[in-house]
Amino acid sequence: MAPDRPYFQHVTGEAAIIHQKTPTHQAMWQILKFAENSKPDMLLERKPMEDRQHSPLSWSLTMLRKVGSSAELNVAVADIRDHYQFAHLAFLVVRLANQADAHPFYCTTYPEEWTSFYLDRNYFEIDPVIELSRTGFLPVDWSNLDRRSVRTRGFFKEAASFDIGRHGLTVPIRGPGGERSLFSVTSNLPRADWRKLRTSSNHDLQILSHYVHEKALSVWGLRTSGGYRKLSGREQECLQLLANGLVSKRIAARLQISESAVRLYLKLAKRKLDAATIYQAIARASFLEIIQA
Repeated sequence: MAPDRPYFQHVTGEAAIIHQKTPTHQAMWQILKFAENSKPDMLLERKPMEDRQHSPLSWSLTMLRKVGSSAELNVAVADIRDHYQFAHLAFLVVRLANQADAHPFYCTTYPEEWTSFYLDRNYFEIDPVIELSRTGFLPVDWSNLDRRSVRTRGFFKEAASFDIGRHGLTVPIRGPGGERSLFSVTSNLPRADWRKLRTSSNHDLQILSHYVHEKALSVWGLRTSGGYRKLSGREQECLQLLANGLVSKRIAARLQISESAVRLYLKLAKRKLDAATIYQAIARASFLEIIQA
């Protein structure tokens, strides 16, 4: 049986597009793990909140909080791309909760010509990024992809001809109901500059990816349940301070409790929010307006 045609939703004046995938377009992206030896606390050590009110992350989250429709999400995605000076930004829902054969949705700033070309040739079958949704939680740099096969090299050569970006990074997201998504950014900067941009934005992208996931499912009407257990006062305080840039040791000193207690409160907060990582917990708590990130 011939597959249905993909669904496209365009926003006038923007490069962002939403796509609905047919059942034959099963997610098949394969990526190696991004090298990351730092502890989560170290990754979250940032400037105090008062010094970050106008940071790219705070600005982006403010933009996303105002989103109430697919069109507004498209505009926000394009603006966030520009604010971080990426070449492109793409978000893909690979799988919906408890629906193995769901029709994933996309929001991307890739050129429309590339998106149509990709879908017409069913490149989901050879794109080596899709399998990432099944394999991990950490960001993955596309330079770690296995490009030994002729088909994979040909795929990237074609992608380059559409100027989607010389470099890329993908963050996998796993939701509480089993939904899986991928959040990717690309860049045309020289390799050394790309590495600097990747390193400086790594923390932000892990929070943004989960926030976009929550927002996209909400505005697309794909969230089947939104119930989360209420956080205790201490759990909320610890999560807020962590989002503000304090590590566990400093949070313990601020709240005058032990560091092990801080870690326990964060663990409980993560569990109550059905979060797989602390970044996801921060993003979800921010989305639910439990904290301000």
